[in-house]
Amino acid sequence: MKVLIGGGSGFIGQSLSKLLNSRGHKVTIVSRRPGKGRITWEDVSKIGLPPCDAAVNLAGENVLNPLKRWTEKFKQEVISSRIETTRTLTQAISKSPNPPQSWILVTGVGYYPPSQTHQYSEESPGGDADFLSRLVRDWEQVAELSPSNSKSSTQLVRVRSGVVLGRDGGALPSMLWPFRLCLGGPIGSGNQPFPWIHIEDLCRLLCQCIEQGGCSEAILNAVSPSSVKDTNSNFTQALSRALGRPAILPVPALAVKALFGEDRAPMLLEGQRVAPQRTLQSGFTFLYPDLNSALADLLR
Repeated sequence: MKVLIGGGSGFIGQSLSKLLNSRGHKVTIVSRRPGKGRITWEDVSKIGLPPCDAAVNLAGENVLNPLKRWTEKFKQEVISSRIETTRTLTQAISKSPNPPQSWILVTGVGYYPPSQTHQYSEESPGGDADFLSRLVRDWEQVAELSPSNSKSSTQLVRVRSGVVLGRDGGALPSMLWPFRLCLGGPIGSGNQPFPWIHIEDLCRLLCQCIEQGGCSEAILNAVSPSSVKDTNSNFTQALSRALGRPAILPVPALAVKALFGEDRAPMLLEGQRVAPQRTLQSGFTFLYPDLNSALADLLR
């Protein structure tokens, strides 16, 4: 199969490309810079969608980049990097004479309102709780294909991912150094839910959607089964055990708010208790269903 990946040069994109190539698929990456096996976003806008059986969008500025101050300019970069890239691919798919079978958009579980008690499935409402929730709502709406395009039999699948844990990117590497210096600890109260997924499981789930020509479900929560009960404190303790380091120095909520700002701090201080209900019903099997198995693999 031919697979087009928007934002394919990033952390998740590189892992997904590697998996797809190993399974005999041909991958083309949409990037800001041209190169071998790549096309640019400008090319897609002007020339249209290249022939492909599936299109995936992973593009998006890292909203929790601690090196970026939460200015209005950076806020617009976060929004544009998601909305505009998705709009570009959606329009190209809608105009294509031979549209792909599947159109897969990877967003986030931040769509659901933060809560320490309520459990969310793919059927749960959301999209209007805070900045991130509204961003995911607008992001997913832009991906909807025009029903007037009768030529398109493309199925849109929204994959709402939790925190992606991997060796070479995502959240985990930046979490390791405080623990290795014996300075690790929970963030804020530590009671906030911690929805997460191993990078390998996320890529396998995306691969399943691609190879099945979409999915029987239009929305999938990409979180491990244990995410329903995992909290930031659980994660901290599991990481502490895996590294053989203490985790006794909590990060105060005030420090998180000072560093990340009012819009971003809730992403770390609050959370969503999310279940992968439809993901499991689709027949998907997690290789890393709990924190102990995931961290044992990632830290070996």
